[in-house]
Amino acid sequence: MGFGSGVNLRSALRGMIMLRVSNLVKDYEVRSEKIRVLDHIDLTVEDGEILGITGRSGSGKSTLLRIIRGVEPFQQGTVEVDGEIITPNSGIEGEKFLKSVSAIHLQRNFGLWNGPAIENIIRKLNYLRVGHEALPKKEHLPHEIKNDYDELFEEAMEYLKLVGLEHKALHSTNLLSGGEKQRVVMARQLAAKPKLLLLDEPVTMTGPDTKQEVLDVIKSLKKKLNIPIIVVSHLPEIHAYLADRLIFLEDGKIAADGEPSWVLKNFLRDMKPREELTEPENKEVCIKVRDISKRYSIIRMGEVLNIKNFSLDVYRGEILALIGSSGAGKTTLMKLMEGSIKPKSGTVEYLCNGDWVNVIEYSEKRMELRRIMSIMNQEFSMSVNSTVRDQIRFRLSMKKQGAIEYARNKAREMGLSDETLDTIYHLPDMSEEEKATALRKLNLNDAIYFELFPTIPLTDVDTYAKPVFEALDLPMEVLDKTPYQISGGEHVRAFIALSLATSPEYLMLDEPFGDLDPVTLRGVTNSLKRINERFGTTIVLVSHHMDFVREVAHRGILIENGTLVMDGKPAEVCKELINRSNAPYMEYNLENLLEGGFEGN
Repeated sequence: MGFGSGVNLRSALRGMIMLRVSNLVKDYEVRSEKIRVLDHIDLTVEDGEILGITGRSGSGKSTLLRIIRGVEPFQQGTVEVDGEIITPNSGIEGEKFLKSVSAIHLQRNFGLWNGPAIENIIRKLNYLRVGHEALPKKEHLPHEIKNDYDELFEEAMEYLKLVGLEHKALHSTNLLSGGEKQRVVMARQLAAKPKLLLLDEPVTMTGPDTKQEVLDVIKSLKKKLNIPIIVVSHLPEIHAYLADRLIFLEDGKIAADGEPSWVLKNFLRDMKPREELTEPENKEVCIKVRDISKRYSIIRMGEVLNIKNFSLDVYRGEILALIGSSGAGKTTLMKLMEGSIKPKSGTVEYLCNGDWVNVIEYSEKRMELRRIMSIMNQEFSMSVNSTVRDQIRFRLSMKKQGAIEYARNKAREMGLSDETLDTIYHLPDMSEEEKATALRKLNLNDAIYFELFPTIPLTDVDTYAKPVFEALDLPMEVLDKTPYQISGGEHVRAFIALSLATSPEYLMLDEPFGDLDPVTLRGVTNSLKRINERFGTTIVLVSHHMDFVREVAHRGILIENGTLVMDGKPAEVCKELINRSNAPYMEYNLENLLEGGFEGN
């Protein structure tokens, strides 16, 4: 399959150090304040070794990978690859060298071309041959390779096979799930035939089946390439299954380096105890999904996803988890339930002030329904330039009692229809990209919100925020900080506070916590339980994280190919998904890891 002529030589030299990092120091300057991200890091990686790196959010894991890749400068120390030493003064040539010998899969950075998945690999192969990623055509190829387009296609297909995606070769990338996109990116990286493979959270947003496929791909690459592979992940079970050796980063320093089971015990030592989940008081239905259908297909490959006559009841005050493999239809179903996309048929109704309101179709009551809903999607983010207080204040201006009537009066003065106002009102709950696109179509910008909605006194924020911050275990001083000034865990909880400050009855969570380390996630999980108990908030969530689902949910729903296949207790539903996924890495669940009940791989 053409991994390069150096494989046999490297096999003969197995056990030799390919990567050496010495005395590495990295500082960031944020708002004139110097922050040390990496503090005198020393590490080595041998040929044929899989090195895992773990740690809390913000510990410097991804920064270290970017430095080794040559895309991040550093202040002190050296990075040595294959005998070539790079220093802070090596300049552009040093960066070029590190880029030439390594390949990296950055967290959530898909960077894919639109069009069939296989064309992304063909473009990469073409770049390696002729220096650009234009899609090659036979008539445009150099004479010496004019007749080998079929060879390029076949080679690209081999890389897709390595990541288990040969059956999606002709599927458009914009129709692939998040996990499938990650696998296409990995295939592109393999096409570069690297001497050093760097993987930053390669399976973060994927289901158990996809995780297992990618992990097994990584293991097979170790055997086939005999190159160092560095895997950054906050998931302990990934390192327990995959890593030969594990490094634990804490506050920019190496806190532990050695056998994975021992290092993981150090990593998990600060995890808080699990709080109990309170059962809802009654079984009153508050969300009715009835016979919704939605089909996605492509001309060349036919049906991609078919949700057909899907029905579901959600009960007031329960936490419901939607789980399934990547591409099963979970996020699509969530968007249908939110009213972000329209089904071909069917209805989604919410109980709102004693009335049933269809979230899919416009009505005068739909804005009131959306006032008592909050949504966190996979790409959630807070404005980096505004304080948490300012952002909660903005949310209050839109969702405080009386805000809708105020906005309707302003809209009439501006000549905006009630239906247009309804659309504008929904946009802040969408991703930033979706929001920006919709505003452009309306020929509007963010200023419209300040024109339509009332100004809320800053002091009112404290009144609304205090009970939520207490439930989330957030200090009130976070209110007057920007996201740059708080930790990753505080950032997530601050966003939850933003979503909950207006006391919504419904909270929709589409995998917003996939990037959190288990220590931080335990704190967030406990916070959601307290919110659910104190305020009776009905929560619907999508997650690939089985430990999280088992801890936080009252009820689990297993979805497969757009169909509900199991509805029951979260532990039982998660077990069924794991069984169907044939995912041995899941044997290393959080409970076993905390108890030290594993021997490593």
